[in-house]
Amino acid sequence: MIRARSVGARQRGFSLIEIILVVVLIGGIVAFAATRILGGGDRARVNLAKAQVQTLAEKVQGYEMDTGTLPNSLSELVVQPGGVGGWLGPYAKEAELNDPWGTPFEYRVPGESGPFGIVSYGADRSPGGDSVNADIRYE
Repeated sequence: MIRARSVGARQRGFSLIEIILVVVLIGGIVAFAATRILGGGDRARVNLAKAQVQTLAEKVQGYEMDTGTLPNSLSELVVQPGGVGGWLGPYAKEAELNDPWGTPFEYRVPGESGPFGIVSYGADRSPGGDSVNADIRYE
């Protein structure tokens, strides 16, 4: 006669320690991936701010070419100021006057090294800093 073995005698499941180890490893991988993905968002905002500063500077130069003077504030790119002839705007939209972090660009006439300057203070919204907190300037 053939002896039938019990089915459950040789089957073995995962131990609690093995399950915990797998969960911890998966959690570590997810945490690593999340920091890489979220960090990419900060880099994208910095690159967008650089492009916005350059574009805004070109719009200020267009205003100057049309009117013969620099605007007193960036809002003059959106709404025609009184007493200014040759205005062919609007040169910008109101939303374009804020950086990717929602802070208004700082505009200076004269600039530190040119006729005007435009500054975004970065993610920390304060002067100075490094990495994503660094100032982004057009001067």
